[in-house]
This record gives sequence, C-alpha cells and structure tokens, in this order.
Amino acid sequence: MAATSPLQSSLKTTPLPNPSPLSTAKAKFSSLPLVNPHRTKPLPSLTTSNGSIIRCQSKSFDNFAFLSTTATDHHHHIPSIPSTISMASSSASESAAKGPKRVCLFYCAETKPLAERIAAESDSIELRSITWRTFDDGFPNLFIPNAQGIRGQHVAFLASFSSPKVIFEQLSIIYALPKLFISSFTLVLPFFPTGTSERMEDEGDVATAFTLARILSNIPTSRGGPTSLVTFDIHALQERFYFGDNILPCFESGIPLLKNRLQKLPDSDNIAIAFPDDGAWKRFHNQLQHFPTIVCAKVREGSQRIVRIKEGDPKGRHVVIVDDLVQSGGTLIECQKVLAKHGAAKISAYVTHGIFPNRSWERFQFDNGGHPGSGLTYFWITDSCPLTVKDVTNKRPFEVLSLAGPISAALQI
Repeated sequence: MAATSPLQSSLKTTPLPNPSPLSTAKAKFSSLPLVNPHRTKPLPSLTTSNGSIIRCQSKSFDNFAFLSTTATDHHHHIPSIPSTISMASSSASESAAKGPKRVCLFYCAETKPLAERIAAESDSIELRSITWRTFDDGFPNLFIPNAQGIRGQHVAFLASFSSPKVIFEQLSIIYALPKLFISSFTLVLPFFPTGTSERMEDEGDVATAFTLARILSNIPTSRGGPTSLVTFDIHALQERFYFGDNILPCFESGIPLLKNRLQKLPDSDNIAIAFPDDGAWKRFHNQLQHFPTIVCAKVREGSQRIVRIKEGDPKGRHVVIVDDLVQSGGTLIECQKVLAKHGAAKISAYVTHGIFPNRSWERFQFDNGGHPGSGLTYFWITDSCPLTVKDVTNKRPFEVLSLAGPISAALQI
C-alpha cells in the first residue's frame, strides 16, 4: 500500500473554507480560454510554490490565463491586480507632490520679448538661449550652449515663422532639440503662417498649409514621445487633420484675452460683437455668445464686392469687430464703414494675428473720441506676430494683449 503524504492527508481531512471574493475572481480568470487555442507548441509556464500554474502566450506577458490544478487554489493570491492599482495610485500621488513641471524655454531672436514675459509668468520656466550665427554664404551656423545640461528636462521652443527666410534656421533647432535626450519637447508656434493657403481652388494650386504641417510632423520624437505643438486660432479648423502622428497639436485661442479686456471697459454693458463674414462667426460665436451679435457679409454689386449687415443691429452700441487675422485690412475697414452708417456709437476691432504686410496697419486711424466713421476706438492684437508688435507699440488705436499667460499655462499640460 502506497504511503500517504502529509499534504494529501491534510487535503482529505481539512474542510475547505468559503472562497474569498478574490479567489472567486481568480476562478473566472481560470475559465478564460487561451488566446490561441490551436497552438500546438506548449505555452511557457511557471509553477508556483503553492501548486498553481501560470501559462503565458509570450515572454512579454501580454496575454495570460490562470489554470488551477489543486484544491488549495482557494488560498492563492493574485499579486498583479492589487499591486497594479497600488502602483497607479502611488504614481498619481508622486506626480501631484512634484508640483509644477519645470520647463527649459528656448526662443529665436524675434520672440525674445514674448519669451521673457512667459518666464515672468512662472518660476517653473527657465529661459535658455541659442547662438544664432551665419556662415559667409548666408546659411545658418547654430549652436545650443550647454546641450548636455538639458538631458532629462522638459524642453520647449518659442518660434516665429514670420518669413520663409527664418523658417529654415528655426527648423534646424527644432529638429535638433528632441535628440538631446530630453524628457519631452513642445513647439510653441503662436501663429501658423500658411493657414490661409489651406485648400486648392484650381488645378495647380499648392496648399502650403499642408506642406508646413507635413514638415512639422517629421520632428524627431523625444524620449517622452511625439512633439506637442501649441498654436493659437489657426485659420481653418480642418488644418488640425494635416498633421501626422509624430506631432500632437494643441489648439488655443486668444478670445479669453479679449473677453477679459472687454470686462474692464467703462461701457462693458453696451458691447456688441460683429463678425465680418460667416467664417468668423462659425469660428468664434460659441466663445462670445453672451454678447449681442452682428453678422456682416460680402455681396456683389456689379463688378464690386461690398460689405452688408446680414443680421443684428449696431445702433447705439460699442461694436467690436472680431476675426482671427488681418492682412491688408480692407474687409475690416469696409465693415467699420457700414457699422458706422447704421448708428454704431463706437467701433473697435480684435484679431489674434496682426500680420499687416507692407505696413498696412497704417490704414487704421484713431477715432479721436467717438467718431466711428473716421477711425477705431481700440484695435486689439496679440503678440503672436512679434514684428508687428514692434511697429504698433504706443500707436493708437493699437493695444497688444499678450499671450504670455496662456502659453505659460499650456506648457504645464
């Protein structure tokens, strides 16, 4: 007669306790089929000290099944479930305890004033400079001082693509920074300059907005993953789909800055918002829905296109014309004239991006204290186009609303 082992004897004589909720959950796991039941090669397995077998599909433990072989499984513990939860909570607690994310912010020559304002917004942002030089043939000769010092750091670059001439040298830096073993990389490009060239209307047209998006989509990934792109009030919302998977666009708006400024006006209770066309209304009306609204439209009369009021009444109101950008300013001036003709008490304007090629900002005059037919009370722009800011500073009716606060907040995302 074969001898009975102590373990077999214990199993015969000791009644099993009621299964715990955890062991019940484990029993459900054990009833799951293997991921590939037709596999002929045995799965790798691990026998634990208390008799259970863990079989895995691969060494990476991507998929697994628990198979019970002895009655003592009621006492088994599945360490991976509670430990995973514990690790997640511990990680969240540690992240919260670390406080604000520290960011090394690089900048180009044009954006230095804005970069300094951003750094003044938060002690967690440290400015870092780049040596911008050129060779005798005009091509960039660039240097990143103390490149090893940013290893493991969160890094951002504040760009200004004001002309094709400066894009190449900045792209060289933008492509180099993620390769310096940094934790993450953020590109802040307040104004996406080719936004108005986003579609083809005739065969042969080139959608340069797509070209620039494709160039930015090939920025090398950092140790933290794809590059984050922060930009404001991009001209056409569909342009977000032009970017590839190597870049994560973060679309911000300058409208909150305008709303804060309007609240400080002495006639803040008498403001109406005018949109120069349906495109501006679609883009911004949800953010400005608490104000009375006026919508203008361009209509054709013979060979001319003139601006008409499509809906709303400006009479007696301080009317603020809102759009995403201005170039020559012709549409805004025509809109101003028709609003004044229909009885607006004051007329101001806001655009996020004041481009003003060929000094076209000079077309806008100050109203000299309540003459809306002759000029504007205020013309608000942001500092997304640094060269324009330099030209219009301290020139009425212009007033600059800085993006420093929103950019500082975006760098903490």
